[in-house]
Amino acid sequence: MPPAERHFPHMKRFWKSVLILTDKASYSIELDGRPVKLPSGKPLALSSRPLAEAIAEEWQMAPEQFLPDHLPLTRLASTALERIAPHRADILDQLTAYGMNDLLCYRAPPPDDLTIRQSKAWNPWLTWARENYGITLQATMGLVPINQPPGTREAFRGILTAHSDDALAALGVIVPALGSLVLGLAIAAMALEPEAACAASFLDELWQEEHWGADSEAVKRRTKIIEDVAVSARFMQLCSP
Repeated sequence: MPPAERHFPHMKRFWKSVLILTDKASYSIELDGRPVKLPSGKPLALSSRPLAEAIAEEWQMAPEQFLPDHLPLTRLASTALERIAPHRADILDQLTAYGMNDLLCYRAPPPDDLTIRQSKAWNPWLTWARENYGITLQATMGLVPINQPPGTREAFRGILTAHSDDALAALGVIVPALGSLVLGLAIAAMALEPEAACAASFLDELWQEEHWGADSEAVKRRTKIIEDVAVSARFMQLCSP
């Protein structure tokens, strides 16, 4: 899962050249001849050439005064190697829990216009989960937790287990941001565009803004979520064999 938001001081760019090195099936990045390292001190080792090229590009494009936000693909690769790999079982449990309380299952009471919008935007993805994974989720009105059918947790966990550490690192950003494992899996399967998934996730909030007006902080937060989800989806695609 993504860490709580932190504020980092700007760091000064110390390199001029960025180089990709190949060692059998592994790729690494060097800055002026020095390897990019993980927080543990180990060199960053990547199994995908497209990902290595994209990470090299973000280091090359980093400004003179940069932040970790300028290196999102590097951060996701680091997460996959140092957080997902050693704690895979815990991550699977955390992501599965989102499926058991998926945003798409909690609806406004009728005859509210919001109820109609939710059904139109969310029902197709519950159908998608049923047709593609055999998972039938129950929906309810309000926020009282609903018990999903027996076997749902095991089914979700099995689906997630089939994903690589890299994909789980990306889903660890996407799923909490959207509040929906179903939408996250649809992005991972390339059945749903990241921006469309965000629009579905923001449905309730946008409906409220139509009636009460926009809040600048909420708009800023949504913009950041859209960026994070898009980068995470791109990371998964770059890691694909």
